[in-house]
Amino acid sequence: MSRRLRRTKIVTTLGPATDRDNNLEKVIAAGANVVRMNFSHGSPEDHKMRADKVREIAAKLGRHVAILGDLQGPKIRVSTFKEGKVFLNIGDKFLLDANPG
Repeated sequence: MSRRLRRTKIVTTLGPATDRDNNLEKVIAAGANVVRMNFSHGSPEDHKMRADKVREIAAKLGRHVAILGDLQGPKIRVSTFKEGKVFLNIGDKFLLDANPG
């Protein structure tokens, strides 16, 4: 099947390992369609440098490579419970509410 007809996309995550030894170019040449940048780690400068490098290598290889920015979603943080520990058994219902009431 030609590469143009392939519907499945290959997604790879960028990080320190893809910054060295020409690894990013190898990954793109091997068929990566999308590169993912985890914005929970690294600095804005790191992300810009990697995005610029992706664009440079993709142009050199004549490939289109999408860049996916993975943003951290909301975190649930739980402090203490009003009456200490809560023990749950199978089938028990538990309501987790943002109201500290």
